[in-house]
Amino acid sequence: MKEIYSDIIQFRGSHYDYGRMQGEQLKNSLIVKNRERQWKVRRPRFSVDEQEARDAIRRFAPGIWEEIIGLQDALEWPIERVLMEFSGYRLPYARSGCSILTGENYFIRNYDYHPKTYEGRYALYQPTDHGYATAGPQQKITGRPDGINEKGLVLGYNFMHRKKPGEGFICHMIGRMVLENCANIEEAVAMLKEIPHRHSFSYIAYDQGGQAFVVEASPRGTEVRQSTVCTNHFEMMKQENRHHLVDSYKRLEAMEQGKSTIQNSYDAFRLLNDTDRGVFSKQYKNWAGTIHTSAYFPKEKKAWFALGGDQEPAEIDFGDWVSGNDLNMDRIYGEVDTDLPFVHMDENATWFK
Repeated sequence: MKEIYSDIIQFRGSHYDYGRMQGEQLKNSLIVKNRERQWKVRRPRFSVDEQEARDAIRRFAPGIWEEIIGLQDALEWPIERVLMEFSGYRLPYARSGCSILTGENYFIRNYDYHPKTYEGRYALYQPTDHGYATAGPQQKITGRPDGINEKGLVLGYNFMHRKKPGEGFICHMIGRMVLENCANIEEAVAMLKEIPHRHSFSYIAYDQGGQAFVVEASPRGTEVRQSTVCTNHFEMMKQENRHHLVDSYKRLEAMEQGKSTIQNSYDAFRLLNDTDRGVFSKQYKNWAGTIHTSAYFPKEKKAWFALGGDQEPAEIDFGDWVSGNDLNMDRIYGEVDTDLPFVHMDENATWFK
């Protein structure tokens, strides 16, 4: 077992100042040092054009562009490197897992990915210029794999495939844009239909109304359906599915069968976080091991968060934080059943043998 942690980042202010603050945190950090080494192996075959990226980001989330500029000013990097790291536009994305279960006033999500990508940062941000306050783990600093906003909108995504990518945004930036700019499911679905998608993912939106909508999105179109469970295959756009979906259907079935044992939100959390229930994954070397389990409660504006399996969640009163009361904890700790390095903790979190 490997002990890991996520730092809690709390900030209220403009996007530019938020980016600058984070850039100062990242200077000389293991995240930056490891990512620099990782790019030497996984360098993309194209560059991101500054004007194109700026226009695309500002169309949907102008504040995030200011955050990127704040990061650049603090890190003193060329804009090309900043865009490759933080823009979430026209970039590659590796395969992953993930499972989502919703019910009466709860949204539970297992984030399944590779430890060498995990940054260990949980952010609460209240902008003073554009957008809603949000809480959730970071991905690539500017992105969010899941989260909740001050209006009670919750969003998470599940990977489908990388076939035939388009010229659009990747998943974690889409998650951030929706959470920061949409107040409810209707607005979230509309934005997910409009935004250009680079890869194929399902985005699951949930709000205080208690219904979950799954937006099946690819560079070639979107479809919308209602469901309380979602893993890593499309139900409507089946022509987009990968050929090997045994694990995805297995986790979906485990959640469907486990729903009969759920009496409250804690039972739902245990279904996903317990390692013997068929949903939690230990396939870390295959880019599909469960690193965190998130839970969100739209009506109470609260969140739970756990690192690794068989854990008790840390509780975050996001509504109280939005009212101006800072959290009194700096880190969330957990354990993961792997010996693989994490990008924010270990010197050797690279792709070299």
